[in-house]
Amino acid sequence: MRLLVIEDEAPMRTALVETLKAEGYRVLAAADGPAGLELGCTEPFDLVLLDVMMPGLDGFALCRELRKRGRTMPVLMLTAKGQVDDRVRGLDSGADDYLVKPFSLRELLARVRALLRRQERSEVIGSELMIGAVRIEFEKRSLIRGSSRFDLSEKECGILRLLASHAGETVSRERFLDVVWGYNAYPSTRTVDNFIATLRAKIEENPAQPRHLITVRGVGYRLDR
Repeated sequence: MRLLVIEDEAPMRTALVETLKAEGYRVLAAADGPAGLELGCTEPFDLVLLDVMMPGLDGFALCRELRKRGRTMPVLMLTAKGQVDDRVRGLDSGADDYLVKPFSLRELLARVRALLRRQERSEVIGSELMIGAVRIEFEKRSLIRGSSRFDLSEKECGILRLLASHAGETVSRERFLDVVWGYNAYPSTRTVDNFIATLRAKIEENPAQPRHLITVRGVGYRLDR
């Protein structure tokens, strides 16, 4: 696995690189945003560890630019800013998870492993998914039903990937928040319900009587393809 560390503080950058290499990862590092963006856009990586507070190009802008350029590898943001608004901003910028400094290296490695496992499951699912007569094109973030085409957000794609990786099984609302949003302190599990309702309007012939995105009362949702 190839990892990219983008961190402007030299002691932290060195510690991260040495820790990750000791776990068997191949690691490249960049000392600022522009250098990290160039590496992230020109070389293949399985995961990026990205500091937020950097001069010139901060982590929020860098992550948005990576996503604009079609880079889909998981991004783990590292920052001293731990307010909910900052976490939401980071995730909305395209990050997959968020770790607040100071953090333990054990937790860092656990999150890296979790993100890499999630990426592996996504690759198994592939770039397209059929749900009944509906086709999901993940790379284009689009959904095709008959003659209609709908745009999908990053979170909608994440929800569908998670459901597809557990097709026929119930996925809890908390699991959606943990995997798709990447942390456990999102304001409300109602967020998941709202996203599911939006997806039903795009997928189901009759959203009021869904055949594919099934509610499991008191628990979460199940995908019946």
